[in-house]
Amino acid sequence: MTSSTPIIRLSGINFSYPASMPVFKNLDLTMYAGDRIGLVAPNGSGKTTLFHLIMGLLKPNVGKIEIFGKEVVKEKDFLEVRRRIGLLFQDADDQLFSPTVIEDVAFGPLNQGLSKKEALEKSKKTLEFLGLSGFENRITFKLSGGEKRLVSLATVLAMAPEVLLLDEPTTGLDNNTKTKLIQVIKSLSISLIAVSHEFDFLEAATNKIYTLEDGKIHMDKEVYLHHHEHAHIMGRQPHRHI
Repeated sequence: MTSSTPIIRLSGINFSYPASMPVFKNLDLTMYAGDRIGLVAPNGSGKTTLFHLIMGLLKPNVGKIEIFGKEVVKEKDFLEVRRRIGLLFQDADDQLFSPTVIEDVAFGPLNQGLSKKEALEKSKKTLEFLGLSGFENRITFKLSGGEKRLVSLATVLAMAPEVLLLDEPTTGLDNNTKTKLIQVIKSLSISLIAVSHEFDFLEAATNKIYTLEDGKIHMDKEVYLHHHEHAHIMGRQPHRHI
């Protein structure tokens, strides 16, 4: 794969769930090394479905998926994809399943063929990188929502992915955890696609922002985020802008 070859290319993707309206209609997506793509997506637009198609968890009705320069069709084709692309689920409880934090984080490296010692060392370094030293023996289901989100990210980063797919990564986070997550993601030299309703997050963590709507990614219409500053007499009173 050359530097001019897309990491991910989806061409003419149509997808619908059984007995449902189409989710995607002739959807195209091209991603190159170094891209950090943000997608602004309304509820029900298919953001999670998009990631599941890339990971081979769902198959398109029509269309072509190429990842790392190769067309991927069969289950065996996606085994390499899942080793090289990390998916952060929207709900951390869908990602965490082991009794303790260290078991969850070490699960991926162990499945990559590392020895138990190597997997534990890598897991501890990943937790330290995320500011989670001392969390190794914490009970997973007793963690706070923000802690679960960071541990979920640790399970992904411990596998040293080349690409990250982030599904609403800031949902339910307090401001401190959100700031910490942004700092971590900005420090990574990694290509990524992030779907979020949080404009501040997308502005900080990505370098191009598009919309996912009406069954397509509108990559010819880049979204430019901007801020409004204004003042009102009686400005402390609650009010809305319409």
